[in-house]
Amino acid sequence: MKPTRLAATVQFAITVTWGAAAVAAPVPPSAPALPGMQAPPGAAPAPRRVPAPGAQGDSAPLPTPSSAAQKLYAAAKADLLQVRSLLKSGRTQSSVGSGFLVGTSNLVLTNYHVVSQFALDPETYTGEWVDTSGQRGNIELLAVDVLHDLAVVRVNRYGTGFFKVPENAVGLTQGQYLYSLGNPLDLGFAISEGAYNGVISRSFYDQLMFTGPINSGMSGGPSVTADGQVAGVNVAKRLDGELVSFLVPIRYAQRLLKQVGEKAVAPKDFTAVVTQQLLAHQKAMVDQLLAGPLTKKTMGPYEVPVRETEQMRCWGNSSAQVTSRTEKPFAVDTTSCTMESSVFVSGSLQTGAVGIRHQYLRSTGLDAIRFAQLSSSSFKNESFGSYKDSRLTGPQCTEQFVTNGSLPMRAVLCVRAYRKFAGLYDFSLLTASTDDGMMNLQSRLDARGVSYENGMRTARAFLEALARTGVK
Repeated sequence: MKPTRLAATVQFAITVTWGAAAVAAPVPPSAPALPGMQAPPGAAPAPRRVPAPGAQGDSAPLPTPSSAAQKLYAAAKADLLQVRSLLKSGRTQSSVGSGFLVGTSNLVLTNYHVVSQFALDPETYTGEWVDTSGQRGNIELLAVDVLHDLAVVRVNRYGTGFFKVPENAVGLTQGQYLYSLGNPLDLGFAISEGAYNGVISRSFYDQLMFTGPINSGMSGGPSVTADGQVAGVNVAKRLDGELVSFLVPIRYAQRLLKQVGEKAVAPKDFTAVVTQQLLAHQKAMVDQLLAGPLTKKTMGPYEVPVRETEQMRCWGNSSAQVTSRTEKPFAVDTTSCTMESSVFVSGSLQTGAVGIRHQYLRSTGLDAIRFAQLSSSSFKNESFGSYKDSRLTGPQCTEQFVTNGSLPMRAVLCVRAYRKFAGLYDFSLLTASTDDGMMNLQSRLDARGVSYENGMRTARAFLEALARTGVK
């Protein structure tokens, strides 16, 4: 059975209706030259945990809480908040999450994705809190950590001291009971029981696995131990599993709270803050990707580069296909490597990830002309993005015939600039071997949310690693 990609099956626990805002578009550099490649003699150059949250959510009711959960909720409810994003025009609700007051302060911890609308578009959106007794007030956003999906806001009321964020990490054991609190599906405040089941390392940043229900609207709520210690912050769940949910470890929140303590005044521009954090992420991601030579896998007579780590996993399949009832068959082997998480920026943008795909086509009966038509059609079927995208500019592409010393290729390199986050780009590199008329290796690299330098660096390493072994 073909495994399901994690990125397609994770939902953030926020109830939301998303809108898009047009922004000025930075212009990417002119069509890039293919990195580090020489055109062969006589060749003429030619001209990527998770989808955006949705409003539908999981409508399954939470189970009746145990007596321990009832006692915890009774003690904690005064410090639980619903965090709302409102359209300034008309004060209508746009998204709903949860949060909790830290100690006896007026600081509230929540998820970045809960406040992302008024963080990135404060002219259009504002924030509001509502507590369990129905009181409400305005929110002041103080700090965000887009990489770990956390935010700190300030409100005009104080906590009772129930939710204490410990200075040291909370020691948890496999199977230990945890209690998650929040406002699921905007129906009312609730508590759910589950168990801690270890640290998930497939995300680029650690997350805790919580085997219990976290429904939409509970994002940003606390997950606590039986004695009330905050162990993590609700963030997401798997849609293709049962009670597989995720928490942000409390140590990341500890760091953010310390930063807020040092900076009592909120930044004037959170877009700039998010940009700097994304730039830091892409550097760490590319440095890790290229820390050593890319792993080589054999596909027919070719060697193809992949990178298998805890954060990037590879899957393969092979199938014989028939072009029609009357035509002879061909065969295709595919290897795909994807990062199993990405960075949530807004409801329409997740970035900071790398994907690799190789497709080895070979004729098992087609003549050379028909096989050439088949492989050419496959190459032309690739998409590099729309010119009408409000998030990124249209692709600037370079196409050229190149060789890396062992393999002649047709290569297309496309770059798109982020309209709102200066210095970030999406790179796509597509190659097709040109060494044999009866077989074809097509490879694709996608690097999302990288600097121009790191995009070229990644594309160069990918091109240089493709090879022909000489053995069919």
